Amino acid sequence: MDRDGLAADVVRRMAHLTASVRHRQGTAFAELGLTPAAARALHELDPDHPLPARDLADRLSCDRSNVTALVDRLEQAGLVERRTDPADRRQKTLVVTGDGRAVRDRVAEVMSDSRLLAGLTDEELGTLRDLVWKVSDGGLPEPCGPE
Repeated sequence: MDRDGLAADVVRRMAHLTASVRHRQGTAFAELGLTPAAARALHELDPDHPLPARDLADRLSCDRSNVTALVDRLEQAGLVERRTDPADRRQKTLVVTGDGRAVRDRVAEVMSDSRLLAGLTDEELGTLRDLVWKVSDGGLPEPCGPE
């Protein structure tokens, strides 16, 4: 197989792996009542440091209007509250609720589930990590959008 054929095969296999991870995560997030985008938004919020929605949009590389819809869903589920920032009463911050903390912990577990990689040695895992980082634009996340 020539280099182009080999590269194409690697891309196909990576797409298969990505689809498998997304399916597993999507199923687990759905059991929590979340979309993948809402789960990612909740995961980005620090329960101990309220954050303005515009900062969450920056962290997610999203348009603010998309974040508003995500926060609306999280708020309706009782996982996040919008509160007035005591330092700047003109601004609202996002506060993770008690229930939100528990769900956020579960989201973190789902996002770090490594069962798909259980058959790899430690050396193989290290090599895979380094290679994935090398080809992923330094780990930049894909932009989020409406779901």
